[in-house]
Amino acid sequence: MGLTIAFIIIAIYSTALILIFCYSLAQLNLLINYLGQKRQNEEAPKYNLLDPKEIPHVTIQLPIYNEEYVMERLLDNIAQIEYPKSKLEIQVLDDSTDDSVIETAKQIEELQKTGLDIQHIRRENRQGFKAGALKEGLAIAKGEFIAIFDADFLPESDWLKKTVPYFKDEEIGVVQTRWGHINRDYSTLTRIQAFALDAHFTLEQVGRNSKGHFINFNGTAGIWRKECILDAGNWEGDTLTEDLDLSYRAQLKNWKFKYLEDVETPAELPVVMSAARSQQFRWNKGGAENFRKTVWSVITAKNIPFRTKFHGVMHLLNSSMFLCVFIVALLSIPMLYIKNTYGHLGWIFQVTSFFIISTIILFICYWFTYKSIQGSSFDNFVDYIKLFFTFFSVALGFSLHNSIAVMEGHMGKRSEFVRTPKFNINSLTDSWKGNKYLAKKLSPNMVIEFALMVYFLFGMYSAIPLNDYGLFPFHLMLFLGFSFVFFKSLTAKA
Repeated sequence: MGLTIAFIIIAIYSTALILIFCYSLAQLNLLINYLGQKRQNEEAPKYNLLDPKEIPHVTIQLPIYNEEYVMERLLDNIAQIEYPKSKLEIQVLDDSTDDSVIETAKQIEELQKTGLDIQHIRRENRQGFKAGALKEGLAIAKGEFIAIFDADFLPESDWLKKTVPYFKDEEIGVVQTRWGHINRDYSTLTRIQAFALDAHFTLEQVGRNSKGHFINFNGTAGIWRKECILDAGNWEGDTLTEDLDLSYRAQLKNWKFKYLEDVETPAELPVVMSAARSQQFRWNKGGAENFRKTVWSVITAKNIPFRTKFHGVMHLLNSSMFLCVFIVALLSIPMLYIKNTYGHLGWIFQVTSFFIISTIILFICYWFTYKSIQGSSFDNFVDYIKLFFTFFSVALGFSLHNSIAVMEGHMGKRSEFVRTPKFNINSLTDSWKGNKYLAKKLSPNMVIEFALMVYFLFGMYSAIPLNDYGLFPFHLMLFLGFSFVFFKSLTAKA
């Protein structure tokens, strides 16, 4: 390996490590915000929902597409929402193309007989996908506030009573609640997803919102002021994460977002690798698309302070960290050989300490978010250690898949909105097998993931003849992560 090539590899590797380190520092700052935030919800003006004159009209939108397994559960649950019927409208925005449309229509008819104002809204095409459906429903919505729930969400009956009052403050455009997980303990895959989402809904959402930095409506389990949606330019379907897009456009127009950590909205996590893969791809590509679309507006905005701009840029770059992680992983084996070939370059390898420090920072940050939900007992801490390193390994295993999504987003490659199949999984005994919405084809990326599994096995072996075990734990986690993703994908084929 030539010295010039070695320097190029070192430069790329070091740059990726430094970017990961900067991301971890941003997370640490959010942790400081999270720990220092003071709850002041009671001091804000609130609607008095006991006074009929103060009760605003609310529209609940349910955007659905081929949701046969969860439609009955969804509609039964929404029908239990406690709110005056004269001030509540429910829009079932049904873009389905399968037989579920018939059963949905029947159930809606039965609910209408109870006096519930619920409408079954169908479109001729799926133009704009979810964003298009929301926009079309908004045009005829009666409510001045628009609550949105995806098909797998099950809000508590008093959900509107806990969220609507905050809109008394006319500057608030969105109230977002924390996601819960009805099938958290179904499998290793669901536990990992719950772990990552809990970190987002505690550390990130609270850490940003407590200091007035930009946060995002999470696509569901939140409620918008209709005026805010229209003022921000309405829903647009040019990214795969229309929720993040509209959130930033609204906040750039000075609308405030209110995040309620204490209001939990339960939902179902994907239980099959193919479903998790499609969800991860959409979220990560959408994040990169929004960086491409919005970052310049954030940087040049004159109405927001520097810290808010910094956290906004880091927020939009969240998904791009997978690309940095993948680069570090891929180059770690050549770096191992460079280190043992060019002894005079040994000082350069001190940069690897950035990765260790970044990992420690994330370990600390995620512990505080974990214990806020699961508790801080010694047993919980032991469980946390195991879960953190399991999560870390599987996140590494997703790095190829998510890096491809990120690169497509940054390059502006358009793709169809692929919804995540729902399963109606409520207990450990429920099975996902036979779900007709599961992908029939294996991902072509799996071939590369298998090759990477072997590649990092070679990385572990390389430590023996080189007598250098510094990267062995990293290569072990990479091997386990890619093995998990590959074999789970293989066995989850419908």
